[in-house]
Order: sequence, then C-alpha cells, then structure tokens
Amino acid sequence: MPTIFENLFVLEVANNHWGQIERGRKIINDFAQVVRFNNVRAAIKLQFRDVDAFIQTQFKGREDIRYINKTEVTRLDFEQYATLVEWIRSQGCLPMATAFDEASVDLCEELDLPIIKVASSDINDWFLLERIAKTRRPVIVSTGGSSVKDVDDLVSFFHNRSIPLAINHCVSLYPSEDAELELNQIDYLRSRYPGLTIGFSTHEYKDWSSSMLISYAKGARLWERHVDIDADGMGVSAYCSLPHQVDAWFKAFKKAQEMCGGSGEIKRLPSRREVEYLDALVRGVYAKRALPKGHTFHHASMDQDFYLAIPLQKGQLSCREIMAGQVTSQAIAADAPVRIDDVESPYASNPELRDLIYRRGL
Repeated sequence: MPTIFENLFVLEVANNHWGQIERGRKIINDFAQVVRFNNVRAAIKLQFRDVDAFIQTQFKGREDIRYINKTEVTRLDFEQYATLVEWIRSQGCLPMATAFDEASVDLCEELDLPIIKVASSDINDWFLLERIAKTRRPVIVSTGGSSVKDVDDLVSFFHNRSIPLAINHCVSLYPSEDAELELNQIDYLRSRYPGLTIGFSTHEYKDWSSSMLISYAKGARLWERHVDIDADGMGVSAYCSLPHQVDAWFKAFKKAQEMCGGSGEIKRLPSRREVEYLDALVRGVYAKRALPKGHTFHHASMDQDFYLAIPLQKGQLSCREIMAGQVTSQAIAADAPVRIDDVESPYASNPELRDLIYRRGL
C-alpha cells in the first residue's frame, strides 16, 4: 500500500543557504523547477539546530573546527526558517528538516513539517528519538555507520508506537566512491524489515544514473541527495548535486520505472503486441494425410495424422491447442491447416476463444 514515503525524493539543502535567506530561496526555486519539470514527488529538507545550546560554551567561535564553524556561520532564526518552509510549500514541494536536538523538534512542530529526518549520527540518540516520537509524525532514518542492533532497536521503537518509519541505506562518506555504495544493503534491509519503505541516501559524485537504476530495481522507493547551486562565489561540495545533475537523476528514475515495469509480486500480463509477435512464431497443425469426418485423434497415431509447421494461419489450431480425444467435425485434406471449425473442441464452442484464434496468424 502506498505511503507518504513511496517514490519520494528528499533534496537535502543542509546549510548550503549559508545563513542567507535569498540564497536559500534561490536553491528552492531552482530545484522546485526541476521537480515540476520531471513530475516527481519531492521534499526539500533543511537542517535545524538550536545553535546556542548545541555547541558547548568553551568551543563557541572555534573556526578551526569545521562542524562548529559552519554551524555558527550558517545559523538562521525562527522567522527565516519559517520563510523558507513557506517558500518550499509554495513551490509545490514538501518541507522537511533533520532535527539535531530536542529544541529543533519543537521547531518542526511549530512549522508543521509532515516528516522528520533522523541523521545517521543520531540513530541511537534516545533522548532525541523519544522527543521525535512524541510528535507522532512520520520519520525517515539514515543508517550510515550503524550496527544491526542499532537498526533493530530503532525499528522496534517506532513500530511499538505505531509511527510510520522509513529506513535509508546510507554510507556516511562524503563524497562516496562508486565502489563504496554497498547497494546490496538495500536487499538486506528489505529482507529484514519487510513492512518498511527502504530508501537510498547517497553522497556519490561521479554518476547520477547507474545507482538509481540499480537501487530502484533492488526495491528502493525513497532517495536522498545533498543539493546546491553554483552561485554567489560559494564553493560546491563534491557530494552535492547541481540542478542539471538532479534532472539527470530524476530521468534515470523514470527510466528505471519504465524498464522494471509493474509489480514484482504477481506475474505480468503480456501486451497485445508481444502476444501477436509470439503467435507469428508458433507452429500450426497441418494434416499429414486426408482425415475423414468423425476421426478421433489418439496419442499413438498423432504423428501419422498431422505435423507441425510455420506459418500459423488465421483460424488454425496451434501446437498449444491440439490434443488427444478431439474429433474432426468435417473431412480435412492432406497438407491442409487444421482449423478450429474442423474439430469438436471447447475452443470452437467458446465465442471469445474462437474469435481469438481467427484473429491471430496469417
């Protein structure tokens, strides 16, 4: 059954707005256009931190520690976050955020975000998880660097509270080489947690098609990438995707859907074009000798009564329909095709089957 997570793309802005509201709006604008053009479902995700409490007092202002420095220089206040969230909604995307502390979960509630993301680093931060669970909102969790117990405990925690959960396979290397993607983990997660939507959060930087084709075929139905724009003189991290690269990513998704086709849970129904093609390759039944009216086909004498050859002609029985026990309803000349009206059979008395046999062949 489809869920809020199904075929959802999460475009992670992170702190690439660099604390500048107009840059943030431009990122949203540029990627929302790509989303609309490709007609996909997408969320644009921010990162929330209560900066004053998030950094221990003695370490504030430390420019030599990258995480601390970037957290401080990219901070936004409530009104600025509210502006970006409203802008995301106005552009037809879902607003999302990764909450890195309890106060940030409060902000997710105040801004009424429909989904909350848990970063790989916080998969066993039970103070944070408890606060997120109190919101009762759907949750996406990335599993980079986690153990089996970490994920089992997390899944049980949200399952016991009846909170919708999706799990992203993730390798927390920024950027990731192709040989580091470990896409077989999608198989593992789908097998271990069959009731959950499994996704793929990626930080690769060389290709925007291959991993999409593979991950979709393996059953991933949720995807996440960091995104940025090349503007304002800001450097673009190698693991961030630009609008034209995300466009290629979306198109690979459409191609994967096209190539994989329908559900893998049931046998597909072949198309009329495929059936007609195969009918042209099927051998028809031809009388090997003159057969009188009332002749009964027997296993022991079938190779004396008829032979199989191409082409299959309209109205002619094929190797699929001839069987012992059938009785000729009229005389058949040698080398003549044995047609449906030449024998007494269930095919002749069923109008739909009879019509089908007369439509196929030459």
